[in-house]
Amino acid sequence: MIVRRVLLSSLFVSALLAGATTHAQDPSPEVVIPPENVRFDYAQVLGVKPIYQVLRTSSMERVCDVSRSGESKLSRVGSSVKGRLTGNTTPEERKAGLSNCRMEPVAREFRRPIAYDVDYVYKGSKFRTRMARDPGNRLRVRVSITPHPHD
Repeated sequence: MIVRRVLLSSLFVSALLAGATTHAQDPSPEVVIPPENVRFDYAQVLGVKPIYQVLRTSSMERVCDVSRSGESKLSRVGSSVKGRLTGNTTPEERKAGLSNCRMEPVAREFRRPIAYDVDYVYKGSKFRTRMARDPGNRLRVRVSITPHPHD
């Protein structure tokens, strides 16, 4: 019985090896990759829209109220005396007609372009891309032509 099992397993192994060798001898289909044909051309730019980054900052700055010429003499004298007593207003600020000076947080916002959305037309087809700079009125494009293999 043991002899029979060894004989069957050796037949099975030899059949597998024979099948593997016939499979290995089959020629594999060749894959041919056609070369890419590349050229450069120019497209007409239709529109450019800048994309902005918004930066916000705040700092403490000296802010003063402006004395109005329509104020009564008494109120101007009163605010001048108040400024001198509190020490908030410097002589230069008083001379410029400023009063009630104080430090306040002032918020500022800065916008800077970080990219550009460019709409362009090439050979009758419209396209959109995002670029790092404004291309102007024409855009250099890379045209690549590769034949499609038949399925």
